[in-house]
Amino acid sequence: MLDFNKKSFKSYIIISIVISFLIGGISGAFFGMIGGSLITPSIKDFLRLPTISNSDNTGSTIKNVTVKEESATIDVVNKVSPAVVSIVATQDLSKLYQQNSFYPFNDFFGFGSPNQQQPSGKQEVSSGTGFIVSPDGMIVTNKHVVSISDAEYSVLTNDGNRYDAKIVATDPLNDVAVLDIDANNLPIATLGDSDGIQIGQTVITIGNSLGEYTNTVTKGVISGIDRTITASGQNSSETLEGVIQTDASINPGNSGGPLIDLDGSVIGINTAIDQQGESIGFAIPINEVKTVVDSVNKYGKVVRPVLGVRYILVTPALKEQNNLSVDYGALVVKGQSGALAVVLGSAADKAGIEENDIILEIDGQKIDQNHSLAGIIRKYKPGDAVTLKILHDGKEKTAQATLMEYQENSS
Repeated sequence: MLDFNKKSFKSYIIISIVISFLIGGISGAFFGMIGGSLITPSIKDFLRLPTISNSDNTGSTIKNVTVKEESATIDVVNKVSPAVVSIVATQDLSKLYQQNSFYPFNDFFGFGSPNQQQPSGKQEVSSGTGFIVSPDGMIVTNKHVVSISDAEYSVLTNDGNRYDAKIVATDPLNDVAVLDIDANNLPIATLGDSDGIQIGQTVITIGNSLGEYTNTVTKGVISGIDRTITASGQNSSETLEGVIQTDASINPGNSGGPLIDLDGSVIGINTAIDQQGESIGFAIPINEVKTVVDSVNKYGKVVRPVLGVRYILVTPALKEQNNLSVDYGALVVKGQSGALAVVLGSAADKAGIEENDIILEIDGQKIDQNHSLAGIIRKYKPGDAVTLKILHDGKEKTAQATLMEYQENSS
């Protein structure tokens, strides 16, 4: 039996503890690196207190950030969801099929027969989303959500109630519509400021996905701003300018629903998706929508300004094809079927604009592929005076025009 000196034995114990301590610390740091998801304290963690403020006992920054963002998302959903509604279109199909001698979906889907029994009676034929903007029942949605002329529309609120809806106004120059329901003390969505949004900013959508999954929540980021797209649907197409691009999932039925920031403010209205891509959706900036809401509150309709010209956008290609002296601006031309280039009695007519003039700028804003004439004019109100820079017979000149109210069939 070996005999250990007590002093030597004590030193051996201390050395053993130190070696074990070092080996444990080094191996912990090593496995922390190769494990990726493992969060293991390194040696320095034993030697000093963590410097991360507001951290938990593990000192995990990632966990704190994740919890904060998840908490913010949950708070936003709880705040906005009560103001999000489903919009349902109901149509008398017996009247629809009396107008058509065949079942309209046969050829498209490749089944069925013109002689098969046709649906009859009132049935739900489409659905979308909207959000409440006033306690007495004003609701904002997309124009294409309520585009079936002979349909009846109803609104399903988050608390399960159903209301008949009246179309109050539609925007002639944008995919926005305003509805009204007979109700009071409704929860409302807070409208934010879309001018300050940034690419990469986290956003949330809430909507009636596929017309079946009400108040579905998706999350993503702003992927792009100031996009110009041509959206098609319901036998029509519309060019939308200055829209927000997002990768937050938007599905059929989400149209008209809110795009929300992490403060719980609506910054856009979900409008379209690019079916050729993946997670490419678009929303109309909320500042455009606020203009519509303000107009309806003031006038009972959507009032838009108009200059009164028909034009095509000048591009580098158009410049080469027509030997123009500039590669930007709006070339004033006749419309289809020979419609006048300048509407008689319009603001443009009174300002002396003529066919083949090129409008280069409005109040110093150059007209180009990112800033069309219609898009610039839409930011003004009827009665506003604007300064135009015009290329007339090869010479630049300026003119003053007082914008007029948009009327059907005016430009």
